[in-house]
Amino acid sequence: MKFSLTNVDDMLSIGNQHLTSRLVLAPLAGYSDLPFRLLCKNFGAGLCVSEMISSHGLVYKQPKTLVMLQSCDEERPVSFQLFGADPAVMGEAAAIVAAHKADVIDINMGCPVKKVTKRGAGAALMADINVAETIIKEVVSNSSCPVTVKIRSGVDSKNVCGKEFAVMAETNGVSAVSIHGRTWKQGFSGRADWDIVKYIKESVSIPVLGNGDITRYDEAVRRLHESGCDGVLIGRGAIGNPWVFAESGRSDNLNSIIEVVTQHLHLIAKFYQDPDRGLGSIKNHLGRYFKGYPGCSNLRKEIYEKRDFGSLRSFIQSLCLRSQS
Repeated sequence: MKFSLTNVDDMLSIGNQHLTSRLVLAPLAGYSDLPFRLLCKNFGAGLCVSEMISSHGLVYKQPKTLVMLQSCDEERPVSFQLFGADPAVMGEAAAIVAAHKADVIDINMGCPVKKVTKRGAGAALMADINVAETIIKEVVSNSSCPVTVKIRSGVDSKNVCGKEFAVMAETNGVSAVSIHGRTWKQGFSGRADWDIVKYIKESVSIPVLGNGDITRYDEAVRRLHESGCDGVLIGRGAIGNPWVFAESGRSDNLNSIIEVVTQHLHLIAKFYQDPDRGLGSIKNHLGRYFKGYPGCSNLRKEIYEKRDFGSLRSFIQSLCLRSQS
């Protein structure tokens, strides 16, 4: 059976925010900055979530953290994701984000990366529902916009507690919950369990968004219908592939790929104060656009050899000229 978003009667609403699509860009550390969010928005994402932002960094006004709140009218609505394990600090950080006119504030309770969980944040909070609940209460009480929570299916296969967390979050005023269909211990290994997404959707009345292993538009729409969830978060599958938000899908034409890469570079030049300082991340983005394309290993090698943003941009321009000749 062929599914389509046009079969869906109602679009997704999160609190007072009404989205134009049920497909959402998930938070991606090192990737979902403003230029990439805008690009995904242009391809059809109904909402884009920032990479996770340290609550302590905001409260202590660290410049590198504050710059992560950069936004513009063109990307609205936008969601900023906070992480931390101290309820009071999380509440104070939420007030700062709300003052920056965020449309949605998301709480990270799903990141499995050790440098986050060893501090009791991210997915580690799924092992302590009492602290998690206190954090949610503090963030909700300090926010003037809808609050969402991103969780995993549980701690491990013996502690699948996603339902309890979702019910607790709804009880404490959360407007939507996102479920990554893996446990904390799984990290990003194995396959995401979408049955848990369906189970949790049937357990709460707030919107539920599913997450895990989506790389194509048709996969997202199929999961949306099969699980009955209200929206689909797309994370790693969107890197180098903003076409995932568009029904037309990724083009196999090199000119079309280069055109999108050029758009991405234009947005970086527009919003980065000093693109050279983020060159490593920019190269990671660009290298992924050509994944699977004939000769991609040589293209990616040349991308990673560039020493500055200017030479990188010139190389992409030369590719465009080459493909047209």
